Parts: sequence; structure tokens; C-alpha cells
Amino acid sequence: MKEIELYTDGACSGNPGPGGWGAILRWKGHEKALSGGDPHTTNNRMELSAVIQGLKQLKEPCLVTLISDSKYVCDAISKGWARSWQKNGWRKSDKSPALNIDLWEELLQLLDTHTVTVRWVKGHAGHPENEACDRMAVKESLKAAQKS
Repeated sequence: MKEIELYTDGACSGNPGPGGWGAILRWKGHEKALSGGDPHTTNNRMELSAVIQGLKQLKEPCLVTLISDSKYVCDAISKGWARSWQKNGWRKSDKSPALNIDLWEELLQLLDTHTVTVRWVKGHAGHPENEACDRMAVKESLKAAQKS
């Protein structure tokens, strides 16, 4: 299987508000940058969208190292929270409803296709790819704000 690095970040001006996401895929020295936005969203939705859109670019099952500054995304995947929410009818351990079910359902399907290892990095701490994804996400959130 191909070994891919996927760097992601999301941004939102207000929460909810206009938001954007950025992703960088890297394989054997090749790099692809992606970004998008939404005029009315949340930061967590943009963080999830970045991961989903990155994984959707892959045309075959891959070994993916996901690098993100989102504890929400990283912990829900690596600690199995999202799978538990799904198994429990999209209820969290405290019985409150899970959020962003539509995106989690899409992401969990992609996680069934690929072997994903999650690595959390501190945001705004000088990590080059994380900073690049942040710039893309912020740029997209500004574009989304003009549309709203």
C-alpha cells in the first residue's frame, strides 16, 4: 500500500460563522494542496471536512498518517470515540447527542477503506505543513465570509 502523509487544518471566523479548511497530501515527494470553505459552519466541521476531502483524493486503500492540530478529530479517531458514538446511536458516553453526524459517518467510511494513524501537533507552533494548512483555511474562510 502507498504510504501517504495528510496534513489538515480548519478555521472559522466566529463559531458558527464563515469557515475554511486546508489539506496537504504528500506521497514520495509529490504534494497536493486542497482547500474549501463554507459561509455558515463551525470550526469542528471544517477540521472534519479537511480530513474527509484529503482522504477522498486517494484512489486506492492507503497507509495514511494524518497530522492535525484538532484534538476533537484526533481523539475521536484514535481513542475510538466516533465509533462508539456511532454504535450507540450517535450518543456520547454522557448520553448527549454527538455533533456533526453527517461528517463522522462519511469519515468513518473512509477510515474503513484506509489504514490511518493519527498524529496530533500543536497548532500555531511553527509546524510548516500545519501553518500552510492554516493559511489555506483562513483564506477560504475570508472568501466564504464574502459569500454570506
